Amino acid sequence: MAKKPSIKGAARKAKDAVAKADGPSPNPMTNLIIADLALRGGGRLLRHAVERGLLGAKYGKSDAKDLVKGRTMTQTLVGTAIARIATRSVPGALLVGGGLLAKTLFDRRQGKTKAKADGRKAIVDQTERGE
Repeated sequence: MAKKPSIKGAARKAKDAVAKADGPSPNPMTNLIIADLALRGGGRLLRHAVERGLLGAKYGKSDAKDLVKGRTMTQTLVGTAIARIATRSVPGALLVGGGLLAKTLFDRRQGKTKAKADGRKAIVDQTERGE
């Protein structure tokens, strides 16, 4: 009976292969910069694709694309800062989660009609900026 490969054995083989592999450059710092750029660029493309997918279900593909494209630099920076706060620590996650809960409760208290109207107005404004 053949020996079943273990997860630890596979992990060890993968580490050995990575250790033997050369990067695109002989300089390790250059390779680190290349990896960083690839990860950040890939993350950005993935984030935009997910955002367009989620928005596209409700607003259509072209409006979703305009929404994502129409964000201001301030909106992008605020979103990035909030995500960073939420992912760096448990208190940060609690703070951001509590803020989102408070905003949701505030919107509900205003009434569905007013909250939807305010949201639609913001979306129209943002899609017009993206064109």
